[in-house]
Amino acid sequence: MGHDPVVDDAEKLSSKDIFEVIRHEGIEELERPKASLFWSGIAAGMMISLSVLGEAIFRTYLPDTPWRYLLENLGYSLGFIVVILGSMQLFTENTITTVLPVMRDPSPAMFQRVGVLWAIVLFANVIGAFIAAAAFAYGSFIPAELVPAITALSEHATGFAPTEAFHRAIPAGVIIAAIVWMLPKSEGFELFLIMIFTWLIAAGDFTHIVAGSVEMAFLMVQGALPFPTAMWNFFLPVLAGNILGGTVIFALLSFGQVRHELPDEK
Repeated sequence: MGHDPVVDDAEKLSSKDIFEVIRHEGIEELERPKASLFWSGIAAGMMISLSVLGEAIFRTYLPDTPWRYLLENLGYSLGFIVVILGSMQLFTENTITTVLPVMRDPSPAMFQRVGVLWAIVLFANVIGAFIAAAAFAYGSFIPAELVPAITALSEHATGFAPTEAFHRAIPAGVIIAAIVWMLPKSEGFELFLIMIFTWLIAAGDFTHIVAGSVEMAFLMVQGALPFPTAMWNFFLPVLAGNILGGTVIFALLSFGQVRHELPDEK
């Protein structure tokens, strides 16, 4: 078989073509071995901790001025740059990538495949987040002067009321999905794209389930955040908000704008 010209000529992609590129990527993800998804998800959960570390470094070493907030949030982009450019399995990317195949083939079998992939990747992301958080809390991997900043960031991220955490997670889900949608046409500018839009998540004080899980885990492994509070005030509301933003809002809108242009499935 020859190469798909849609994939080979990304700079000329229309909205319909972008949909198809991402859908094909989603199908490839759904066909990967479960063990590969699991280990890639753990790597993503660990590497996303660089977002927390980056913010903490900026907060610790920059002067306490009004503009520090905007600059320190550039550190939040670091983990996402590594994870997305490294093609690691990040749950919030999968809320659009693996959902587009379902929109073309909304069969029970396809829903089941996506559900299994989501469960594996989310579980693996959380494991990776806890590994990184334990290293921050009990290892000698980071300077001690960074710990107060990591603690403050973690307390803020997990300190919202459940309803507010849910609402703040919706824009984060939309933004991550938008990054996935824009990447096929951003050849040569991927780094800039990821940096700017993940900075927007942090600067807008939105909540992200995987990066936030590092902060949640950092408090939990030290006994500063009880499990029920972590689940009901942070994890479940943020998870629901990210899914709503990435899948229900962005993916459905993306499908809606191209559904009448797509060829019938064979």
